[in-house]
Amino acid sequence: MKFSASLVILFCAATVAASAADKPRNVLLIMADDLNTSLGCYGHPLVKSPNIDRLAKQGVRFETTYCQFPLCSPSRTSLLTGRKPTATGVLINPGRKANTDEPNVHPHFRDKFPDTVTLPQLFKNAGFFTARVGKLYHYGVPGEIGTSGLDDPPSWQQVINPRGVDKEVEDEIHTIAPPNAKGSGRFGGTLSWLSVANDRGEHTDGIGAAEGIKLLEAHKDKPFFLAVGFYRPHTPYVAPKKYFDLYPLDQIPLPSTPAGFAEQTPKPAITTKKNEQEMTDQQRQEAIQAYYAATSYMDAQVGRLLDAVERLDLAKNTVIVFTSDHGYHLGEYGMWQKQSLFEQSARVPFIISAPGAARNGTAIETPTELLDLYPTLADLFALQAPAYLDGKSLAPLLDGTAVSVKSAAFTEVRRGKMTGYAVRTFMYRYIEWGKNGADGVQLYDMEGDPQQTRNLAGDPKYSEARAEMHGMIQENWPE
Repeated sequence: MKFSASLVILFCAATVAASAADKPRNVLLIMADDLNTSLGCYGHPLVKSPNIDRLAKQGVRFETTYCQFPLCSPSRTSLLTGRKPTATGVLINPGRKANTDEPNVHPHFRDKFPDTVTLPQLFKNAGFFTARVGKLYHYGVPGEIGTSGLDDPPSWQQVINPRGVDKEVEDEIHTIAPPNAKGSGRFGGTLSWLSVANDRGEHTDGIGAAEGIKLLEAHKDKPFFLAVGFYRPHTPYVAPKKYFDLYPLDQIPLPSTPAGFAEQTPKPAITTKKNEQEMTDQQRQEAIQAYYAATSYMDAQVGRLLDAVERLDLAKNTVIVFTSDHGYHLGEYGMWQKQSLFEQSARVPFIISAPGAARNGTAIETPTELLDLYPTLADLFALQAPAYLDGKSLAPLLDGTAVSVKSAAFTEVRRGKMTGYAVRTFMYRYIEWGKNGADGVQLYDMEGDPQQTRNLAGDPKYSEARAEMHGMIQENWPE
């Protein structure tokens, strides 16, 4: 059979057109705040997260992804610059007095690296429209809702700072903060919550979703990098009542701490507050209920964005990423919130839906880090990323050409001027407190003890594994 030259030309043109249509053109980055892996797609038996679950089914769910610092500003800075916290110098949240006398610690990465090209800035420089709605860099929540917080203007061409009814009802919020605590700051670091009547008005995240949809509509015909940062489930856990109703108190189990846990655990590893220790069981259940309610409310806003992507026919050429800045404790070992090196605080949900990716619809269990997002997106869009990036591209995992791109994930945290270092391999979680573990060492078999209740650091049977992971820490954090 013979083909005419014109048929060959038509065939080649159709092939080129198909390739162009399949190539990703846009990025939609969705970030939650203080969200752990209490989600349906990560196997949680109670939490209702149908929209994040939907995204996980259409994309790739990374099972073991870790933040590099379980605190807002250090983690978000690391993710958006592609650099380790020790490289950026951002090891504290703004306003913190601790460590500010140290010359290498800064509240904003541009104090140390003014010429840094951030992830959205890379896309902006390549001709993409870049915009932020809500919280991407650090915000004090709820105090700075409605402001730009500690933003980075070079990253964006447009910013929107939503403010909703959850900000207006602060005098009604229930909190276990000390009685002398004043202002919005009394909510941001304490367990606080409020069920709001369903008809009282739109919440900040609802407004943020609506503004994100407007930007999708306005820029659907040209390349964009749109980042939508939701404020929930960060404390105060404020959400419409109908989301609280999803979680009856009598259906919420409380975590228990095994006997002997405190004795086998280094003191820096456990962070508790007196007012949290004094909570009743009902208060604990109410706090967990409120966290779940805020999670489900945030999930509903994710659904609105996903619906808009489908309606605007953007799914075929838009890479959608969903993640959080760090995990969160909900009473495990008597601990609440973040800033620990246990799995619950360091592990984050991480989903990438890239059009045409071979691994879409599956889960990947090899260790990965939030640091990897920057090089991954640069790789998917064939953009020249800065040479200094500390992460690895996950594109080979997405397209099925590799089963792993790194052997471990690393997380650090501060206790005053002392640092805790953690390494997570496929089998183990290993933690050193202070130089060479001088202030304590932890080792957990994540296959046999996923809740990290038995510290094996002193068991001679694990001396080889301990030595190997000590070496990993030395390599990741050289003197």
